[in-house]
Amino acid sequence: MAMKKFILIILVVSAFTVSAQRKKPKHIKQQVPDKTLILQLLINQKNAWNEGNLEQYMMGYWKSDSLSFIGKKGVTKGWQATLDNYKKSYPDKESMGQLDFEILKVEILSPTHAYVVGKWNLTRKEKGNIGGHFSLLLKKPGKRWVIVSDHSS
Repeated sequence: MAMKKFILIILVVSAFTVSAQRKKPKHIKQQVPDKTLILQLLINQKNAWNEGNLEQYMMGYWKSDSLSFIGKKGVTKGWQATLDNYKKSYPDKESMGQLDFEILKVEILSPTHAYVVGKWNLTRKEKGNIGGHFSLLLKKPGKRWVIVSDHSS
């Protein structure tokens, strides 16, 4: 008889535990998945680029001297140097054109690091269209993701 009571108690406790785990109080905010946050960062960058706002575009990058940008001209180290190169290469909205991209892969490597691969394309009237591929290493030093290394070709 004692065994039956013990089993009944275990079943009741288990049922309450499962039920409590399924129901989340409405006041607890659901966390946005990291992949969604990363994709939103990239969309924000695209929108800033298409508005001709390089400073806003650069908000997606790690504001650090350790930022690394690798392009056809070689390696650029640092956030400010990367912004300066963008300003030199794209001095006005017309030369910036309209940016579009296709994300081929988003891989969350750890709670604080992610890897993204994609294709980019600039549609421009005067200077002609250009495009290529990119790979990004992202870091989450706090609550937001930032690009710490960009290799675009």
